[in-house]
Amino acid sequence: MDDNHHGIVGGVDTHKDIHFAAVVDTYDRVLASNSFSTTRQGYKSMLMNWMQSFGEVKRIGIECTGTYGAGLLRYLQQFDVEILEVTSPDKMDRRRRGKNDTIDAENAAHAAFAGIRTVTPKTRDGMVESLRVLKVCRKTAIAARRIALQMIQMNIISAPESIREPLRALTRMQLIRTLVTWRPDLGGYRNISTAYKIALKSLARRYLELHDEIADRDVMISAIVDELAPDLIAGKAIGYESAAQLLITAGDNPDRLKSEASFAALCGVNPIPASSGKVNRHRLNRGGDRAANSALHIIAIGRLRTDNKTKEYVDKSLTQGHTKLEALRCLKRYIAREVYYILKKRNNLINSIQIAA
Repeated sequence: MDDNHHGIVGGVDTHKDIHFAAVVDTYDRVLASNSFSTTRQGYKSMLMNWMQSFGEVKRIGIECTGTYGAGLLRYLQQFDVEILEVTSPDKMDRRRRGKNDTIDAENAAHAAFAGIRTVTPKTRDGMVESLRVLKVCRKTAIAARRIALQMIQMNIISAPESIREPLRALTRMQLIRTLVTWRPDLGGYRNISTAYKIALKSLARRYLELHDEIADRDVMISAIVDELAPDLIAGKAIGYESAAQLLITAGDNPDRLKSEASFAALCGVNPIPASSGKVNRHRLNRGGDRAANSALHIIAIGRLRTDNKTKEYVDKSLTQGHTKLEALRCLKRYIAREVYYILKKRNNLINSIQIAA
C-alpha cells in the first residue's frame, strides 16, 4: 500500500538556530528525520518541500511553542494543519533509548500521533500576547529597581560619616530625590567621598528611570485589560495585575479550555484526591500555572478581608472541620469557575463580532 495516500504526523524538536523534525506514517513508524534552519525559508522547506513529500500532513507536535518554537507556530497557523504542543518527554523511553535531537523529534511525532503528553498551544497572535510581553518587561523592571534600591542602601551603610549622617532620617523617595540633586565633581572620582557620591547619584537616577518605566507599563497593561475583559476587572478584589495574569494564562484562544474544570486544573486549584483506607480527603494541587495560582490566591485573600459572603463561607467551612488551607483551596476553585465563565463570555463576544464583520 502506498503511504503517500494516507496522512502523516510530524514532530519537531525546537532550538535557537536549528529545528529537528521527524515524520511518522499511519502506523506510527518513523519515515525520516531532518534538520532545518529557524527562518521563514526553513519553515517553508520543512512543511512544503519535506513533510508534504511523504503525504498529507494531519498534525504536527512541537516542543516549546512559547519560546524556541514560537516562530514555527506562527508560520504553521497559516495552514490547515492541527498543531499540538508536546509538553514533556517519555521518561521511560528516554532512559531506554537515551537522548539526542533526532530522538526528541521522533518522540514528539509519536506523542502527536498518539495524542499523549500534548496540549493545544496558545496562538500567541493577539492582544493577550502583547499583554504578556509588557508584563514580563514590567516584572524585570521591578526586579532591577529593587536591586538599585538595595545597592543604594548598602552603599550608604559603608559610606563615610559625612555622607551617611544627612541621609539617615530620610524616607525612601526623599532619599532618592536628594541623591539625584547632588552635583559631585566627576573629575574627583579618585577621592573616596566623591566616588560614593557619583555612585549613589547614578543609582538614584537609575531607580527613577525604572520607576517611570514601570508606571508607563502599568498604563499600557491597564488599557489592554480594560479593553479585553472589563467584566473581569469589575469583579470583587480583582486588580489589574491579577486580571492580566489570568488573561495570559487563558491565552488568545481560551476556547482551547474545554471546561471550567480544565481551567481550574491549568491554574492548579482543582482538588487532588488524597484518600487512603478510611480517610477520605483532597489536597492542594501543586502543579499548573503557579503565576495564575498566585493571582487567584491574592484575589481570595482580598475577598476574605472585604467580602462578607466570603467570610461567611470560610467560617462555615471551619465549623465543618475543614482547615483554613482547605477552605482557601475551595474558595480559589470557586473564583476560577467565575473567571472561566467571564473569559468564555468574552471569547464568545469576540467571535460574534468577527463573524458579523
